[in-house]
Amino acid sequence: MNSASSRSRTLKTVGALGMAAATAVLMTGCGQSSDSATSAATSEAAKVVPQKQTTSPSASAQLTEDQQERKKVLDATKVTFDDAATTATGEVAGGKLVDLDLEGVDDDDNDQSPSPTGSGSPTGSASPTGTASPTGSASPSGTGTSSPSASPGADGPVWAAEVAEKDGTIHTVRINAVDGKVIEARVDADQNADDKKQTADLLAQATQTPQQAAKVATEKKKGTVTSVGLDDNEGNGVIWQVDVVGSDWKKTTFDVDAKNDTIVREETDKD
Repeated sequence: MNSASSRSRTLKTVGALGMAAATAVLMTGCGQSSDSATSAATSEAAKVVPQKQTTSPSASAQLTEDQQERKKVLDATKVTFDDAATTATGEVAGGKLVDLDLEGVDDDDNDQSPSPTGSGSPTGSASPTGTASPTGSASPSGTGTSSPSASPGADGPVWAAEVAEKDGTIHTVRINAVDGKVIEARVDADQNADDKKQTADLLAQATQTPQQAAKVATEKKKGTVTSVGLDDNEGNGVIWQVDVVGSDWKKTTFDVDAKNDTIVREETDKD
């Protein structure tokens, strides 16, 4: 009896151990299956969901070459369009502004004149607040000469103005856009009688000032006025063509009717 009981207990123990081992194997198999399924799901999700970009291009890298050039010139400019216009007309007795352009900002019709020979410190005048960009159109007098756009010289950017006498005689006035000093003031030597008459006729038709036209343009688009010029509107009266550069450094050109200050055309340069 004792021997039988002993064998019975042994069999029970072995059976119990076998069941425990089987259970452990089953649990391990389930765990491995679960882990494999999770790993596979994660791998598939990674294929579907793109990884986030950890870096982004700099703001300057996103600007076009033209936008970078505008930014360079305008960052250096301290004299506003209004101040430059006042200075230019003050150089010609009874003169009226025909064209005013900030050199180096999309322009290609400025006279090739020397840069200022002496640098001056800023006078503390406000930085430009308007938003215009140059149109690059020929001046009303027809005396403009083509020259490549230039970056600010060693002494900074320059405002180039054309101021007309009552008879249409054009004077070129160049102003340092940093300190507001007049660099050059001279009569254009290559004008003939027809050129003068054309300029005088355009001015006679323009009842609105370039400052008024610039105000109309900047009310439509905030930015910096960089060019204003009087021109014929293809036989339909006269216009002030105003260029504005916005905070995105893009240029918008406005054709403003020189009689009633209405915008007749608007175009934004995408470069």
